[in-house]
Amino acid sequence: MTNTWNDPNAHSEANKYQNPIPSRLLILQTVAKLINEGMAATAESLGMHFEILGDEEKFFALNNRLKAMLRDGQLIREDGIHFGIAPLPNIVRGKITSNAKGFGFLVLDDIPDLFVHEKQMRVVFDGDEVEAVANEFRGKPEARIINVIKRAHNEFIGILTSDDEGFMVQLGGANAHQPITLTDEDVAHWQAELGDSVKVAIIDFPTYQEYATGKITERLTGLNDRELIIETTVHNHGIPDEFSAAALEQAHDYKEPSATERKGRTDLRELPLITIDGEDARDFDDAVFAEKRAGGNYRVVVAIADVSHYVTPNSPLDVDAYERSTSVYFPHRVIPMLPEVLSNGLCSLNPKVDRLCMVADIKLSRAGNVTGYEFYPAVMHSKARLTYNQVNAFFDDPSNETLPDDLVRNPDVIKSVDTLHQIYQILDKKREERGAMAFETAETYIVFGEDGDIKDIKARTRGDAHKLIEEMMLLANTCAANFALKHELPVLYRNHDKPSDEKALRLSDYVKTFGLAFPSENPTHTDYQRIIAATKDRPDAVSIHSMLLRSMMQANYSADNIGHFGLAYDEYSHFTSPIRRYPDLMLHRAIKDFVTNKKGKKPLYKSLDEAGEHTSMTERRAEEASREVETWLKCHYMKRHVGNEFSATITTVTNFGVFVTLNELFIDGLIHISHLGEEYFTYDEKTQQLIGERGSVFGLGDLLTVQVAGVNMDLLQIDFALVEQLTQGGNAVSSKKKASKSRSEKAEKGKKSKKKARK
Repeated sequence: MTNTWNDPNAHSEANKYQNPIPSRLLILQTVAKLINEGMAATAESLGMHFEILGDEEKFFALNNRLKAMLRDGQLIREDGIHFGIAPLPNIVRGKITSNAKGFGFLVLDDIPDLFVHEKQMRVVFDGDEVEAVANEFRGKPEARIINVIKRAHNEFIGILTSDDEGFMVQLGGANAHQPITLTDEDVAHWQAELGDSVKVAIIDFPTYQEYATGKITERLTGLNDRELIIETTVHNHGIPDEFSAAALEQAHDYKEPSATERKGRTDLRELPLITIDGEDARDFDDAVFAEKRAGGNYRVVVAIADVSHYVTPNSPLDVDAYERSTSVYFPHRVIPMLPEVLSNGLCSLNPKVDRLCMVADIKLSRAGNVTGYEFYPAVMHSKARLTYNQVNAFFDDPSNETLPDDLVRNPDVIKSVDTLHQIYQILDKKREERGAMAFETAETYIVFGEDGDIKDIKARTRGDAHKLIEEMMLLANTCAANFALKHELPVLYRNHDKPSDEKALRLSDYVKTFGLAFPSENPTHTDYQRIIAATKDRPDAVSIHSMLLRSMMQANYSADNIGHFGLAYDEYSHFTSPIRRYPDLMLHRAIKDFVTNKKGKKPLYKSLDEAGEHTSMTERRAEEASREVETWLKCHYMKRHVGNEFSATITTVTNFGVFVTLNELFIDGLIHISHLGEEYFTYDEKTQQLIGERGSVFGLGDLLTVQVAGVNMDLLQIDFALVEQLTQGGNAVSSKKKASKSRSEKAEKGKKSKKKARK
């Protein structure tokens, strides 16, 4: 049968389909014509217009095309019958975030994220920037990708695999949906074997019809699991990990401080300044000293490595430092902001050597109020490199003979440490009075064996020595912020805004389940402190305080000071870590230029706003990468413990199960509702409980014994199964409630069902 319609895309349709129907363009033109003539535009009227209403096959195909045009936002049908022309598409631009299951989301700045269907994800990788049409499908916001603007990466790391069609590199995590094909010749050239980890460069990016093609650029042999996941994560997040030749040359050209470099600086080499850091720290960027003054007042000296002396504006070192803007910390590996010859050498306040520094010299009243301060460049000579454990042990027992001589046999150091401890106790009380947050959170560290494999995961404890150094750093940071504001210096401030009303409302609803009140808008420090105090002794305190933390805004760097809500400061900046944070280096330069009456050099960045956005982004990138590696390592560790049992606490209750934290290892995972027992559960949002029809109740803080049921390394998820419930609502369960059927019993039942089905 010959088509009777005049289709502008007839040729294209004929090439695509053996039995063509009207093209989308012709349908749009026809719908508009019918509406303009006051006629109904329905599937039947269109079928009549195109004279295919009686052709069952073509009319069926027309209906399918109309549905597709509704889905793609070309047509609208408000009453379910009559079609109309959809408004011009809303073109949006954003970044793709992928899920290992194949779907994804388009992350946008000003509107909620848009769902991206698995089919659309075929052409993109995680992190790609795209243009898309924002529309709705079945009432849900969705994005249809129309153009890839910028690729996040051109190289990837994955595992060499093969199928019937040849070799490919299987990526992990968010890009698990995108295998990259390789030629046999390329694999043979590199003598790569199945299961090898390889780095591959993209030749052709994927299309809707074809996978991406690539070529191997490196075989990653000889790396243990920890080293490989760190290498992969650094690569995937685009974290620079190699310094330019010019930056390395500049760093190596510097020598130990000379008399010329010391000239014009305050000489503090006789002052008993000391560093207090972790056991495995190698870069010491801060040293402290304190003494009592007349009338019960105090003097605190905080000396910070003078990085600005070495990393000069617009130099090769400055270019690399700004690009990184922060050091990135992984278990047993650091990607430093500065080359190690500086960060562990000339810019590290190592003991018994002269070092250039910038000093915050602060005067305090006996009540801990700042009565004056001054900043100046100096030269110092650290009298001791002490650890937190050593200083904590000294506080516990000053006569402990196992402590280093630099501490216990140096009266000047002892006197300073004792005074620092007194000041810390005063400042800690002031911290509480001003309403600074003090959350109960669990920090862990991973213990590795000599082979690089995980041996254990332990809780990290914080003693008075940690808190003492923290308070001295806060003191220097606030004085630096005040100085910068007073003199209108071109610096970045460390801002932490108050929670949004939306987050406050969510938190208000959450704490109501504990019988506590919290304002649904404009919460104060006092409101948070009240919740912290009321919940600190609960078994689920860590979970509750994590929710409090998540209700807050993310801290960032900005040219405008708005204060720090979490620390309860009206003005705050970062001054104390220029080795590993670029905003600190910016602040050092500005203060030193001012106090030495020098004109600052033009910086790399075009504006302070640009610098604030960049340094905030690099900080988030570093945190995400570190968190990703730690989560991967914990999941990898738990893979070896599938089937093992652990004690756990319920930290979150949902309508699909409960999330628990292992009490000894601080690892989180889900017990799906199907693993809680053979009964029907109802989710009570008010009480945050799952209530079973046979009387079982699971709520926040309940103690359980759980079994590791499985680990998904792509999704980085751990699944647990209930073994028994030990407490409910803080009370011991009289007759231990066990899961009605063990997983092995369920599996056996499943095998029998399959056998029966085959018969």
